[in-house]
Amino acid sequence: MSRLIAFGLLGALMFVFGCGSGSNSTSPTVGGGSGGSSAQNSVTITVDGGPAGIGGLYPDAAFATVTLCVPGTSNCQNIDHVLIDTGSVGLRILKSGSTALTLPLAQVGNLAECYQFVASFTWGPVMMADVKMAGEVASNIPIQVIGDSTTNAGFPAVPTTCQNSVVSCPGGQCSADTLQNLGANGLLGVGSFVQDCGSACASSASVGLYYSCPAGSSCVETTASLNQQVPNPVAEFASDNNGVMIDLPAIASASGQATAVGTMFFGIGTQSNNALGNATIFQLDQFGDFTTVYKGQSYPGSFLDSGSNGIFFLTDAITLMSDANCGGTSGEWYCPASTTNFSTSTQGTTGSETVAFNAANANQLFSGSNTAFSDLTGPNSTCFVNLTTTAPCFDWGLPFFFGRRVFTAINGLNTPAGVGPYWAY
Repeated sequence: MSRLIAFGLLGALMFVFGCGSGSNSTSPTVGGGSGGSSAQNSVTITVDGGPAGIGGLYPDAAFATVTLCVPGTSNCQNIDHVLIDTGSVGLRILKSGSTALTLPLAQVGNLAECYQFVASFTWGPVMMADVKMAGEVASNIPIQVIGDSTTNAGFPAVPTTCQNSVVSCPGGQCSADTLQNLGANGLLGVGSFVQDCGSACASSASVGLYYSCPAGSSCVETTASLNQQVPNPVAEFASDNNGVMIDLPAIASASGQATAVGTMFFGIGTQSNNALGNATIFQLDQFGDFTTVYKGQSYPGSFLDSGSNGIFFLTDAITLMSDANCGGTSGEWYCPASTTNFSTSTQGTTGSETVAFNAANANQLFSGSNTAFSDLTGPNSTCFVNLTTTAPCFDWGLPFFFGRRVFTAINGLNTPAGVGPYWAY
């Protein structure tokens, strides 16, 4: 999953149950995978194939439970299997998932959002909620309730302009507004920005993310002030609010394992459990990306994304999966005859690291019941290198996160290594 088409968050939202993307490795601080945590600034994250009812297993997807409350009250609800996504910003909850949202949340005026990804979109009203994770609280913040038009007869259907906005899906047939299409009960965007759009949506309605939907009228594109936009919940915490660190265990077997349990820590250098240690810092460009170098060629627009379920990149070194030889949709995964090794380097403005990873046969990985893989890969050719240009890049998805501690620092916020945005590992 991942990468919003707005502000600086541009990339590829990829989620499928037998189709997906990526992995990475190098030698800095290696996380042991805490196996879950009860600390006040951390939550347990689990790779387990996804919630019931999605029609298959969701490989390499990390989930957590989020508590929503009617603002200022004890009227709360736990929402399980919310996808952790460092490639987007904001909390988005399905109206009707495997855990249906039942809280009487208030809408922000008549504001709705079309949250756009390269390969999908979510549509629904912007509503106010208290968001709680472990001992942290983001009080009275906007969230998106997605899929409301399919469960609430009074809410407008998806506008045509929203449907036609998805880069790799002209015609609008890529809605992620159902449990089957989203593969999760929600999406927790903990990326490197404070709001999901920022000044672009505050000053112009033509960005196409926010809509005004008066009762009985058609929805029209509108501006949204910064305090109306869906924010990164972490940035709204009273403390431990400058970023996150994800700590997942290494995958012991080349064929994967049934599940994996780790921890997401809130804050960077704010507690003893989220210290940077000897992690290498990768300052990001103005679009929230860095550069990957492979075979002497630079791929700007590359990014780390826990919401992508594989390493996505382009290469002629391995054979693409096809209907004939792998039983899936052509081109969605790499399916080499034998596991293939790759070596790249990732480059930020202040450092670089050699990154080695493997690409296994996706068909063989999917033949069992395992859901956590360190060597799941696929092609990707639609990354943004700025707001208007697409080019090949590396989408370092969840396999990159296994066996290491990965930090995401939020733009404009202070950390022991300086002001974000940056990644570190």
